[in-house]
Parts: sequence; structure tokens; C-alpha cells
Amino acid sequence: MRNLDTIIMSLGSIRSNKLRSTLTLVGIVLGVASIIGVMTAISVVQGTMEKEMSVLGSQTFQAQKWPAGGFNSAEERRKAFRRPPLTLADAQAVRDQVEGADIVGAEIWDFGFVAEYNGEETNGNISIVGGTPEYPANNTHYVGLGRNISQMDVRSSRKVAVIGFAIAQQLYPFVDPIGRDIRVDGRRYEVIGVFDEKKSAFGSQYDTYVLTPVTTFLNIYGLTNRDGFERSVNITIHAKTPELIYDAMEESRQVLRRVRGVKYNEEDNFDFFSSETLITEFNRMTLGVKIGAFVIGIIALIVAGIGIMNIMLVSVTERTKEIGIRKSLGAKPRYILNQFLIEAVVLCNVGGIIGVVLGFALGNVVTFFADFDSSVPIEWAIIGLVFCSAVGIGFGLLPAIKASRLHPIDALRYE
Repeated sequence: MRNLDTIIMSLGSIRSNKLRSTLTLVGIVLGVASIIGVMTAISVVQGTMEKEMSVLGSQTFQAQKWPAGGFNSAEERRKAFRRPPLTLADAQAVRDQVEGADIVGAEIWDFGFVAEYNGEETNGNISIVGGTPEYPANNTHYVGLGRNISQMDVRSSRKVAVIGFAIAQQLYPFVDPIGRDIRVDGRRYEVIGVFDEKKSAFGSQYDTYVLTPVTTFLNIYGLTNRDGFERSVNITIHAKTPELIYDAMEESRQVLRRVRGVKYNEEDNFDFFSSETLITEFNRMTLGVKIGAFVIGIIALIVAGIGIMNIMLVSVTERTKEIGIRKSLGAKPRYILNQFLIEAVVLCNVGGIIGVVLGFALGNVVTFFADFDSSVPIEWAIIGLVFCSAVGIGFGLLPAIKASRLHPIDALRYE
């Protein structure tokens, strides 16, 4: 008997028992759909997060007071608060001494302000960043209208501002904002530029901030924030080439340790992060969810496999006389074995395919409610179908062996 004939007979057997086959498929579909659905949802969010986190680009990293991965314990939090803040002098030392870097900027942030022009106000989610002229290049957010802040603006502490695209759209819908005044936190600035629009799937935080010269920011808000803590400068460092980013990071580390008086046996009192650091941290955080979904899916597949084995054993009993007739006509045990194995594998993979399609659909539901890019992780579909085949072979083997070992005469006498 040819393999094709065996496959055709297996499919015919599955078709002739539609209800039983459908009930068997339910477990497989749910198992595969749970794995694919969660993995697809994570892939959708992960793709968007990686896009959002790539704000620094492939050549830029940042030195800051706070740990890049947040706080894992109260002790880590206390240790971070004890660190001395980074300063403009630290940024200047990096600018002067790190040979692997070509652009070094400094920025200080504060949040929760209102911007106003001609009686029109924004809500209270406006951020103010005091920065240096390197800000647009190091944050891949460029000025589309007007000009960037200059070194002269910084030296003279001019009250000028480059505003976000959303702020310009709201406050200056019908006029050119360049040269006009804007009030932020009740203080007047001259608008000299507008950033390009930079959409975000998590809101428009990239378009709702105001960039002022860092010296202007410090003159107004000082070195202490509203909670009474000393402000710390974020130092953005652009390596000359992507290949030099780790060399530039190590050079910066040595410079900062020296100027901040860190002894050789003490750990750094600052931290670095880059787009790659943020992406790695996000992947670490989602690893537990991936493992959990995989384990739940495997358990569901095993339960479904037990159901398949039980149904296949019933099928062998029901078709005992058929097996006897086939053996008496010359069918070899391996043909019988192959037929029952193929039935189990085909059944599992039909359920697997339905589960994959359902999982992709469920995982991409989030894209209808947020500005996320859809994702179809083919590698997980392949993994799911491979596991389905393994379940079919593993749990279909015992019934198949039982069927292949039936004696023809005993099988023909079976009632």
C-alpha cells in the first residue's frame, strides 16, 4: 500500500467520525491558540516598544544618575538616591576627554506643566527640558520649522523655546508660531522652532514638550526639584560609529569615575543606558509571561493528547473487524501502524492550524484599539505545529501499535 493511500484512508476515517474528530480538535485548538495568541500579543507590543525605545538610535547612549532598569528592591532605591547628581561639569568633561564620541549633550527634565498662547491652554501634561544644542541629534527628534537652540542661547540664558508638534497644532493652528510668545508654567518664552511630528503608540509624549536652553532652565527652576531632591543632568553621548559605542561607553565610564572621585574599589555612582539596554530589559520582563504561556499551552496539548489516545483506542476497538479484513487481504502491520499514526498526526495538525490562525487573530486584537503594528510570528506557528505533530505521534503510537498487532483471525471473529 502506498503512503498516499494510507493518508487518504486516514482522512476518510477522520471525515466519517466528524463529531468525535471535532471534539478531539477542541483541546488541540485551545492549546495552540493559547501559545500563539500570547506570543503574538507579546510580539505586537514588543515590536512597538522596540520602535519606541530606539529613540536614541544605534550610536547614542545616555549617562544618568538612576539605574536604567529601575529598582528591584528598596535597598537599590536607597542606594540610587544616595548617588550624587550628574552635573554640567561632568558633561563637559565627557565632551572634552572622550575620543570615541563626536556629539555630547546635556538635558534636565521636569514634568506636569501648562502651556498657553493668546488665551488658549494645553492640559497639564507638558514637559520642559533644559538642553544643549546637541539635543535633537542625540534624541533623533529634529526641528522641522524654525531653528534649534544655539550655543549663544545657552551662554546668554535666553528665554527661547523649541516646542513639540502637538503644542504647535493646538496653540497656533492658523498662524506661524515662529517669533511668537508662549507661556509655559506662567513664564514667557519666544518660540524659535517646532519639532517634527513624532507619533507614539502610547500617546504623543514626544510632541508635548518644550526645549529651552539648559542654563535658562537652571536659572528658573534651580538645582532642586519640587520634591526637594537635587536635580541630575542626563548626559547623551553619540559615538563616532556604531562599532565604537561600547568603546565610547567605557571611555565615558573612566572619565566620569575620575571626575566624580569614585575610588578603584567602589562601584559606579551613575548608570548607562541605550536603546539596546531598554529593549533587553523589556525582553527580560516579558520572558516570564512567554514561559508561562508556553507551559500552559503544553499542558493543554498534553491533555488533548490524552484525549486523542483515548479516542484512538476506541477507534481501534470499533474497527477491529476492518483491521482483520485488511490483514487477511495482505496488509502488513506497518501499514496499519502508519494509518493510525497518520490519523493522529493529521488530527493534531488540523487542530494546530486552526489554533495558529485563531491565535494570530486574538494576539492582534490589540492593534484595533491602539496604534500598534500587527505581527505574525511565523517561528511560533512552526513551533506550535511541530509540537502538534509530536503530540500526535506520542499519543497515537500506543493505539497504532495495538491495531498493528491484532491477529487477523481474532480480529475477524470480533463482535
